[in-house]
Amino acid sequence: MPQPIITLTTDFGTSDHLVGAMKGVILGINPNAHIVDIQHHVTPFDVLDGALTIGSVYPYFPLRTIHIVIVDPGVGTARRPLLVSADNQYFVAPDNGVLSMVYDRDPNAVVRHVTASHNFLEPVSPTFHGRDVFAPVAAYLSKAWATESFGDEITEFARFALPKPKAAEDSLKAVVLHVDTFGNLMTNLRAEDLPEATVATGKIKLKIGAKSIERFVATFGEGNNGEPVALIGSSGYVEIAVNKGNAAKALGASRGAEIILARTPS
Repeated sequence: MPQPIITLTTDFGTSDHLVGAMKGVILGINPNAHIVDIQHHVTPFDVLDGALTIGSVYPYFPLRTIHIVIVDPGVGTARRPLLVSADNQYFVAPDNGVLSMVYDRDPNAVVRHVTASHNFLEPVSPTFHGRDVFAPVAAYLSKAWATESFGDEITEFARFALPKPKAAEDSLKAVVLHVDTFGNLMTNLRAEDLPEATVATGKIKLKIGAKSIERFVATFGEGNNGEPVALIGSSGYVEIAVNKGNAAKALGASRGAEIILARTPS
């Protein structure tokens, strides 16, 4: 058997002991586990941001990778811990919709409510299920791979659809889904939402507040310094960027900002 891979995606940050404690639990159960940090700076309590993060990265991991995804504002409440088998990978996460993009990609995902408490670290803290529930479940799974032993399959679980652009007269109303480290604005627009002439002509009409973006490019470096441009990002969504600059600051925009796309770019 190859060395099992367990990834971690959380909103814990890296200035506290939380991530280290989870790694200690995993390695205490399975010293052969290879732990990969996807990121620990998901926007705190933001389940949508967590869903976008794991949805953007998990397809690039080997089959049978185990992903722990913890954005868990309901920790200690009645929300359920889940073990999900999808796309030949595994996901351990709270039942709060953080795996919504996984469910969308694999309609045949098998979702289990984890109830086998002998796999938990005792005593279970009501405020740190990452350490006491999700980490040990992932570690024990990486040793035996017997998903059915963790709990029964369920068909009702929390999920949500990403917000879709809304049609208006001669335009589409969209929103900023995410702002990355460089200040690039990831929107909920996809290539199929753009006017047919946009790619051919390099012309687009986007408005954020009172500011406009009128140039469509293939990559960041095609934009002039300081010029906001639109492009298709690596996740398949239209992004707004400033070459060697910060689009969020230049445009005064943040997550949730409304964007208007004109249906005719000329």
